[in-house]
Amino acid sequence: MSGRPLVSVVMSVYNGDRYLAASLDSVLSQEDVEFELVVVDDGSTDRSPAILADYGRRDPRVRVIRQENAGLTKALVRGCAEATGDLIARQDADDVSLPGRLAKLAAVMQQNAGVAVAASWVESIGPRDEPLSTTRFAEGPEAGTRGVLEERRSPVHGSAMFRKADLEAVGGYRPEFYFAQDSDLWFRLADRGDFLFLPEVLYAFRIVGGSISVRHREAQLKLYDLARACRAARLGGSSDATYLQEASTIRPAHSAGRGIRSGAADYFLGSVLLRRRDPRALGYMRAFVRQRPGDPRGWVGWLRSAILAARRDSHALPTRDLM
Repeated sequence: MSGRPLVSVVMSVYNGDRYLAASLDSVLSQEDVEFELVVVDDGSTDRSPAILADYGRRDPRVRVIRQENAGLTKALVRGCAEATGDLIARQDADDVSLPGRLAKLAAVMQQNAGVAVAASWVESIGPRDEPLSTTRFAEGPEAGTRGVLEERRSPVHGSAMFRKADLEAVGGYRPEFYFAQDSDLWFRLADRGDFLFLPEVLYAFRIVGGSISVRHREAQLKLYDLARACRAARLGGSSDATYLQEASTIRPAHSAGRGIRSGAADYFLGSVLLRRRDPRALGYMRAFVRQRPGDPRGWVGWLRSAILAARRDSHALPTRDLM
């Protein structure tokens, strides 16, 4: 890398060794744009520090920052403060950037001064890279911005790119939002410009049992509403301090370990794969039944996925020679 990078990719990782290398590789293989990768190791106790150290030794574009565990929001505050690029691109440690993502988003930001946030369509994938669904967003800055502000059609956090100057102008990530820190940021960055979504899939968002979006969905939704209330207060000329105070009280329960497998996630993944007629649904339905044997949905899903898998296996058998 020659000189200061145009883009700083900011990532936080906490005990994410399972998918970390694939995520790092997807960023480091990006072409046609100067970038650095700033990774905040948020107190990991698994193999993540060793993986990061190895990548840091081999690639000068990788900058690793180690801190005691403080949560995603504070890790992003640290990472963005350390970023040296004019543009900041987010990346989550279990997700994947597809080829061309950074160059295409950077071009949007450079060519459109009125755009505050650029993102793309997103593909959701399962723990074993199973394709689940594609999230599409409206085209054009007016429709994209309306979707964010009025229709709950916000960018997937890791897929977004924005200017560091705009981030600093609106106060950056706010630590009161332990979850949904992205929603609060989007509502404030909307004061700086529009949201533009490229109509192609450039980012793969992984859904696993330990994901924040799976384990803390209810808290995220409540914080989303508080972020909207903060924006309404600001637009009305009032202070948002009351809503910030309420947001600061929403924190994870101490018993909620990141490694705990979520039965709800297993059922969701199994159901999606069933709708796609993917026999890999069977493994998730089995896991759900083991965790919640009294829930009839699991047994119905297990039976349907077992039938689907049996049909797949029968079609794979060699045809008997009847001649």
